[in-house]
Amino acid sequence: MAEGVELALGTMMFYGLADWVYKRAAASGVQAHHFLVLQAFFFVPGIFLYGLATGTLVLGVPFAWGMAAGVLVFVALYHFARSLASGAVSIVAPVFRLSFTITAALAVWLLDEPLTRWKLAGLAAALAAVWLLLAGGPVAAPRATTTSVLRVLLATVAMGLVSFIYKLGALAGGSPATVLTGQASVFFPLAMLFALARDRGFHPPPGAWRHGATAAVLLLFGLVMLLAGLARGEASVLVPVAQLSFVVTAGLGFVFLRETLTLRKGLGLACAIAALICLAIS
Repeated sequence: MAEGVELALGTMMFYGLADWVYKRAAASGVQAHHFLVLQAFFFVPGIFLYGLATGTLVLGVPFAWGMAAGVLVFVALYHFARSLASGAVSIVAPVFRLSFTITAALAVWLLDEPLTRWKLAGLAAALAAVWLLLAGGPVAAPRATTTSVLRVLLATVAMGLVSFIYKLGALAGGSPATVLTGQASVFFPLAMLFALARDRGFHPPPGAWRHGATAAVLLLFGLVMLLAGLARGEASVLVPVAQLSFVVTAGLGFVFLRETLTLRKGLGLACAIAALICLAIS
């Protein structure tokens, strides 16, 4: 099994659940800028306390890489949350997770990670899964609007760069706490300033707090596991595995939102499972 795959699988589960929370928050009327601030409000002390408890929080180059990631994470998550407000979760989430192709390409090109036959097969199966899920709904199924598609494409590019920066931070010797605290130190002020400028104050609905707290906990576990995995394994393997979290999110959408499970979507999920197997043994 590829180095660090077990951690990437854990990240996949937590990412999928976090995407589900994003969709539920959007469906309940929580504005994206409110949601991101509340998520950061709980994430920042969580990762800071984790770093102190483990003694792994230090300043340096990895912290700076985390700060760079913080800017891109804000762009990615804001537009992802906005896209979910008008798009089906079984469509938007797979497009967002397509960001692994950007990360994998950069890792192979710039970090000289090997491009094996199993890895190629896994990436091809993952791409097939995304394509099948994108076109898998009947006419009556919820569709993504043009605005939603443009937003999720922007989010996808930004998140692909973020995952590559995580690998650079890990290569520079950064612990998960160091890189993620650096990220949070930029992300939280950006999210708060944007919310204050937009609303001339900060007045999230009462129900938004529980959504933000839940997403923060899920992302905290998922990101720590991903950074720990990237310190040991290849980004072109671990990031695609983690981003296959749309299997979890789409499954929840089928069960709880009654989004139609067609034959094509079923084949898409089967391709995603095949991708996991190929990447795990690459």
